[in-house]
Amino acid sequence: MAASISSGVLCASAFVTADHPLGRRLAGSVAFPLHRRAAPAPAVRAASSASSKPEAAAGSKPLRGITKPKPVSPAMQALVGVPEIPRTQALKLIWAYIKEHNLQDPEDKKIIVCDEKLKAIFGGRDRVGFLEIAGLISPHFLK
Repeated sequence: MAASISSGVLCASAFVTADHPLGRRLAGSVAFPLHRRAAPAPAVRAASSASSKPEAAAGSKPLRGITKPKPVSPAMQALVGVPEIPRTQALKLIWAYIKEHNLQDPEDKKIIVCDEKLKAIFGGRDRVGFLEIAGLISPHFLK
């Protein structure tokens, strides 16, 4: 889309210039000044959000969802080493175990080649895609 500048007014049209009669009509109805005012500084907003952050960082909110430690099955406990763990930390430990024991398929790094500990967690499967891991560990978090 071409834009032409005519006397401080921008006419936004691909085929009509500001000198054309239709361009003048467009310039009058859809015109906006070239020099715009800067937006007001959000100093008030920044000050209020900065004051609320130390409260949130203080740890006043209880852990919920995937960050809340939950009891795990004995198979998962054998791998991660603790009886209760948040889902996020369990996933990190599983990835650390996979990388430490070099269990990624060398040709396709998205595939995990399971050893005996991982087979116990992943339902006896020999190979698992990395996107499946989060779903396959769900049954191991007891309610």
